[in-house]
Amino acid sequence: MENKLTIYNTLTRKKEVFEPINPPHVGMYVCGPTVYGDAHLGHARSGINFDILFRYLKYLGYKVRYVRNITDVGHLENDADSGEDKIQKKARLDQLEPMEVVKYFTDRYHQNMDHLNNLHPSIEPTASGHIIEQIELVKKILENGYAYESEGSLYFDVEKYNHDFQYGKLSGRRIEELLQNTRELAGQEEKKNAFDFALWKKADPKHIMHWPSPWSEGYPGWHLECSAMGKKYLGETFDIHGGGMDLLFPHHESEIAQANAAMGHDPVKYWMHNNMITVNGQKMGKSLNNFITLNEFFTGRHSALDQAYKPMTIRFFILQAHYRSPLDFSTDALKAAEKGMHKLFEAYHLLENLKPSKTSSIEIKSFENKCFEAMNDDLNTPMVIAQLFELAKAINLVNSGRESLTQNDIEQAKALMKLFLFDLLGLKDEKQEDDSELIDYLMGTLLKIRQEAKEKKDYATADMIRNELAKLKIQIKDTKEGAKWSFL
Repeated sequence: MENKLTIYNTLTRKKEVFEPINPPHVGMYVCGPTVYGDAHLGHARSGINFDILFRYLKYLGYKVRYVRNITDVGHLENDADSGEDKIQKKARLDQLEPMEVVKYFTDRYHQNMDHLNNLHPSIEPTASGHIIEQIELVKKILENGYAYESEGSLYFDVEKYNHDFQYGKLSGRRIEELLQNTRELAGQEEKKNAFDFALWKKADPKHIMHWPSPWSEGYPGWHLECSAMGKKYLGETFDIHGGGMDLLFPHHESEIAQANAAMGHDPVKYWMHNNMITVNGQKMGKSLNNFITLNEFFTGRHSALDQAYKPMTIRFFILQAHYRSPLDFSTDALKAAEKGMHKLFEAYHLLENLKPSKTSSIEIKSFENKCFEAMNDDLNTPMVIAQLFELAKAINLVNSGRESLTQNDIEQAKALMKLFLFDLLGLKDEKQEDDSELIDYLMGTLLKIRQEAKEKKDYATADMIRNELAKLKIQIKDTKEGAKWSFL
């Protein structure tokens, strides 16, 4: 069957067949974290969902440049361009340099993403590493008449822009609604309109992170970084921009406005957004004591958790819901996900020992077709998983003798489960990995005992260890570097 991926484009509000601007090359930009705290389930969902897209595009033969940014400056405490920079606030409270905070939490974020088995992006730029590009973009927007200076800060003129283009086409918001609903906050008096957003902020004397610019010693607005870095690494127009639903407005809406104001056209062909995660029906938040970091999940060190949960359980739990659907977390849901995932792993390992028949009573190709149909339908991972469960049932029936498969079909089933379960969904059998670590430890101990026996000239014990291991199809070879073992 021909694989034609369709994706839901937030900009057009419909599913579209994916057609790259410059095939086979694909430019993909995903908003990464603001690194002032540990990653949580929301970070996991975005990371995993766009990892699935990255994996599948590569499987389809595209050459993907996947850019995921790190926000390390410019993200203020609210979206009205007031309050303290989140990184700076953490640095001040902990009496650290801002970049110490950035390094610490960036490393922890990378560890979390590795534990979840997310592939590394092609490029991972930081906002602070691209100040020059951001200043140049502001200059262009100012030159084209869509920005104004006020007391050393630069603001985007949303009303002027809306006259020539359309502000709100991604989120569906109208400027009239913004006029009515925008709250009056401290620091808004510099702006023509409260909904205008900062391109460059003049730093007050207490602000730690600041850079020279034509307008003031200051720092870039939050929305600017992705526009500048996307343009630098993917060009003026690229294929896919992704992130969480919470970024749709104002962040991504403002990115579209900045691109049009600077270059005269939209920056992105397909906008993709994953939905939010709730906890027992409530929004995740520290005040509700339901804000759980990934490290707390992995260690079980949170009052809302009854045990530690492995990264693959988190990954499988997230993939059981479509990326555009809301996902509600509970410990019961996690336990069910863990149980279901292990059933799929068990079915996969059963294939190793199935006795082939001369004929097949199960059509493996139909499972393959349905899995691809699901992936091509806007990355419908829950439907892929449903098909894998159906295949697992069929494998169990063959194992019990109630159905049959030829050797060729057994090999096809193995290849199918490996492709979707491990390569495309990105799962790992952590139990097998744990068993491997245990085997390595036990073999190391046995080889040490054997070496000590040889040094004492207790060759009977040394030979007994070698012979008993041989019965388990484990071969021992004595080399100049010491004894080595391998499976026969």
